[in-house]
Formats: sequence, C-alpha cells, structure tokens
Amino acid sequence: MPILIDTIDDATARAACARQAHRPDALIEVLHDIQRTTGFVSDAAIATIADALNLSRAEVLGVVSFYHDFDRQPGARHTLKLCRAEACQAAGGEAVARRLEAALGGTNNAIAIRSVYCLGNCALGPAALLDERPIGRLDPDALIAELTASGALSGTAE
Repeated sequence: MPILIDTIDDATARAACARQAHRPDALIEVLHDIQRTTGFVSDAAIATIADALNLSRAEVLGVVSFYHDFDRQPGARHTLKLCRAEACQAAGGEAVARRLEAALGGTNNAIAIRSVYCLGNCALGPAALLDERPIGRLDPDALIAELTASGALSGTAE
C-alpha cells in the first residue's frame, strides 16, 4: 500500500519549526536546522514545514531548490565548496578544481564538490570550505593529500 505524503509527519521538521515559534518568516532558519540535523530536506520535511508554518509546499520547495545549501536527498559525508569567483580564479582556483576532479574520477560518493562564488577569503585565494572549515592558498596536491588523510577520497573517513 503506498504511503501518501499527506499522512507523513517529520518529527525533525516539526521540532525545527517549533524552535522558530512556527514563524513563516523563519523558513530559511528552519531549513538550515533540518539540513544540519539530517543532511538533507526530504519530501516529508517539506510537507511538515508547509503545514507547521502555514505555507504551501510550493513555497517551501521553491526556497529549498533556490539555495545551493539545501540537499533534497542524502549526500556525501564531506562537502568541499570551491570558490570560483574572479579573485580565486586569478590565484589558480581553476587548476585546483581540475586536479581535484581528476583525482576523484567522478565516482566518489564520499565528497561533494560545490562551486560557490566568494567565501570572503579573497586574500588567501584560491579558497575553499571543507565541511565548513576554511582553507586558503589551496594547493591541489596538498588538498588531495589532506582529503586522503581524512578518508574523504578513499571513502574510509570516520
């Protein structure tokens, strides 16, 4: 028997909404809370948020799909946000990105690489965030060594 989305209540989403006093203007904060807690924003969470904040599902989904910080399904254990803005490009950021993509070979599910446009660390470009930890003056080989040591590239971390 199929489960209808209307019958699902996501306890994590309900709690996140309660922490924001069910305020519709706190939608972004609610979504960040859920992303931080579960790693993604599920269909059940969207339905629950819409109900709890008195918004339409389309409004909630619109916000989720607009911002790159929200994932719709479980993803990689690690996230590397590479700055692709002009200052980092001028400092060799594209070479870092190419080298890293080559090292990953397109088959690594342990790390997600995301392009962002300015991390506010232009003086130390090329810059990145690895699991929200800033890294400056990226060197492709040093970054690959760090990712391998952490288990991000081999899939053996934690």
